[in-house]
Amino acid sequence: MAAAEEKTSPKTSLENSSQEKSWHGIVLQSLKRNDISLVPYVPDRILTTLIKNLHADPFFTTFPTAREEEAVGIVSGAWMGGRRGAVLMQTSGFATLANVLASLAMPYQIPLIMFVTERGTLGEFNYGQSLVCRTMRPVLDSLAMEHHTCTRLDEFEFICDRSIKQAVTTQAPVALILSPLLTGGKTFDK
Repeated sequence: MAAAEEKTSPKTSLENSSQEKSWHGIVLQSLKRNDISLVPYVPDRILTTLIKNLHADPFFTTFPTAREEEAVGIVSGAWMGGRRGAVLMQTSGFATLANVLASLAMPYQIPLIMFVTERGTLGEFNYGQSLVCRTMRPVLDSLAMEHHTCTRLDEFEFICDRSIKQAVTTQAPVALILSPLLTGGKTFDK
C-alpha cells in the first residue's frame, strides 16, 4: 500500500516532472510566464536548442546580433518603449559589456535579463576563455549587479523565475550564469 501511495503522491509527480524538464525549456517557459518576448542573441553552440525553440515559437521575436553590446542596446530601447527583453550570450561576449552596463543598463534602471553560458572552466582548452571567465563575476560585483550561477536543474526554474521578477520589479539588470554543471557545457571535438 505504501509503495502505491508513493508512486501517485503529488510530491513524487512534481519531482518526476521536474526531472523531465530541460534547462532550455525552463528558460523559454520563464520568459513567457514573465511576458519577455524580445530575445536578441549572439550565437553560441550551447544555446542552439534554446535559440531554435525561440525561433519556432510565435510568442517571441528573436534574432542574432553581431555583438553583445548591440543586443543590450536593443533590449534597453525596447524597455523604454514598453517591451520586455532578454539577451543570450556566452562568457567571452560578456567581456565587452562593462561600458554598456555601467553607462546604460545600470544608471537608466533597465531590467536587462542576461543568460550567459559559462566557458573558461571545467575542462576549457582556450586560455582566453578562462581569463574572461575569471573577470566576469568581479565585474558584476563592482557594478553591484545581481547575478546567479545556475548549476542545478532542480533549482533553476525557481532562480530563473524569481530573478526575472526581481529585475522587472526593481528595474535592475540581472545575469544568470549558466554553468556547465547545468548545461553540460561545450564539447570539444578533436
